[in-house]
Amino acid sequence: MMNLSYRIYHVWKRNLVSYKRYIVPTLLVSLGEPLFFLLALGVGLGSYIGGFEGISYLKFLASGVIIISALFSATFECLYGTFVRMVHEKLFSALIVTPVSCEDIVAGEIAWGMTRAGISGVLMYVIALFLGVAPTNPIIVIMLFLLVLSVGFVFSSFSMIVTSFAPHIDFFSYYTTLFITPMFFFSGIFFPLDKMPDVVKMASSFIPLSHAVIISRALFMEMVYPNLIWHFLALLIPGIIAFYIALIFMKRRIIK
Repeated sequence: MMNLSYRIYHVWKRNLVSYKRYIVPTLLVSLGEPLFFLLALGVGLGSYIGGFEGISYLKFLASGVIIISALFSATFECLYGTFVRMVHEKLFSALIVTPVSCEDIVAGEIAWGMTRAGISGVLMYVIALFLGVAPTNPIIVIMLFLLVLSVGFVFSSFSMIVTSFAPHIDFFSYYTTLFITPMFFFSGIFFPLDKMPDVVKMASSFIPLSHAVIISRALFMEMVYPNLIWHFLALLIPGIIAFYIALIFMKRRIIK
């Protein structure tokens, strides 16, 4: 039986306090690659190729980059950050002798991964706004922020599952190389998928990130239509399943 409580907040707050000590270098690292893509490809390459789907390439790319910034922040926080706290700092071993349950620890870590995703998403939105390609409708902006948090939840949960059976920190390179990188390139972030082979388009429909990018792109164009709810469910349902699997697997790892 799941033993979740308000103590999730204390796990989250502990990570926040630690994060404040290294906020500047951490932000630079998490934003470096997405910002590079946005400026080098969006501004540089975009000046040559025009645009896709009726919008400039810079806006097309920005709608995907805001999602991958959330993906990277949540993923690396719940891979490397969680592993270091669990294995090297022995933080979880100390927490389980308090009223904090194993489930509280895992949920708190995932909540922190969502927070990191939210921070990165907000910063990328500000950059896109500065470049003149971000939506300004308040309702659309709120929906975009909720989407970023949802991406953080989904990929924090996936990453926590990987962390639950990682024998050492180098193991994460398998996950990032075999799962994150292919998904990164075939989710419609850099180019439309409509000209790709049918097998690629079909495979992409099973990738949660693809649905997040579709929603983000619609929001950047300030076009909200009923079918977006199905894309949101296709994003969120795998995350909910992964969340409960992560609770079970991480509990076994912590008490082992």
